Amino acid sequence: MIASVNSRESAFWQGIRAPARIEGVTEVILTVTLNTALDLTYGVPALVPHTSHRVGDISERPGGKGLNVARVLSALGHETVVTGFAGGATGAVLRELLADLPPRDALVPVAGNTRRTIAVVDASTGDTTQLNEPGPLVSADEWAAFLATYEKLLADADAVALCGSLPPGIHVGAYAELVRIARAAEVPVLLDTSGEPLRRGIAARPDLIKPNADELAQLTGSRDPLRATRDARRRGAHGVIASLGADGMLAVTPEGAWRAAPPDRVAGNPTGAGDSAVAGLLSGLVEGLSWPDRLRRAVALSTATVLAPAAGEFDRAAYEELLPRVGIEEQAPAV
Repeated sequence: MIASVNSRESAFWQGIRAPARIEGVTEVILTVTLNTALDLTYGVPALVPHTSHRVGDISERPGGKGLNVARVLSALGHETVVTGFAGGATGAVLRELLADLPPRDALVPVAGNTRRTIAVVDASTGDTTQLNEPGPLVSADEWAAFLATYEKLLADADAVALCGSLPPGIHVGAYAELVRIARAAEVPVLLDTSGEPLRRGIAARPDLIKPNADELAQLTGSRDPLRATRDARRRGAHGVIASLGADGMLAVTPEGAWRAAPPDRVAGNPTGAGDSAVAGLLSGLVEGLSWPDRLRRAVALSTATVLAPAAGEFDRAAYEELLPRVGIEEQAPAV
């Protein structure tokens, strides 16, 4: 844990380096994935509609946005705890795979079966086709059990990320509820979702949101990234980091606005690239990095993830080579 709540918030908003850590104490980052998944990635020579395919490479990973974030954070050396829901035969496989990875498993059991997501990677083009199941039906009692777990985990957390879609049975204002609980516990909270859950969640005033360009346009009605990002701040988010795909990221925060871009465009599997960006932002938060340095890390990690074969992984050599080459441009003050 970082020495105090006040110093934690100061590091987040003022962009200064966090104070020295207490001897023997490590910061803890909590990631929430309400709709976990077993991620299956199939590689085919070429994806042709209406035909049969022989699958070459196959990978199987515990997935869902928050679990991807946690794996990248662990690879960066941060202590990470994952919570959310897991159930049924698929959930059992997910937890078996998770047992071999660094993030600590604090998932809450449900009666329904955890969903699967299938990514089909076309080797001839590098394009990926994604198929996502809806997830298990979560009961009121299961939601109550999760809330109790969440509040206990927040007591030891330095930051929390709320990530991904809502499974059936969870009310659309669930993320707004979780944001309010985190704020009451004085834990900085990042929200990464879309649609109505994002619209409701942003009204609870999360410290940070990380929509992509389409999600931002859906939220604000504007396709201009800078205008839409500033509008999202006015709707309640303290800081907004917009993912712009191959064009990098745009950040509008109380401390200023910046645009970060990778030095080169890369081809590969983009699944999980946004999750790696979240990991970069959260790790930069708990380390007290300046906003430009957080953005450099987020963009380098995101780009290095496109070069990796599966979500929740990044090409470390590419990341280290890209990091000093990410371009940062300060934007005009908000109007």
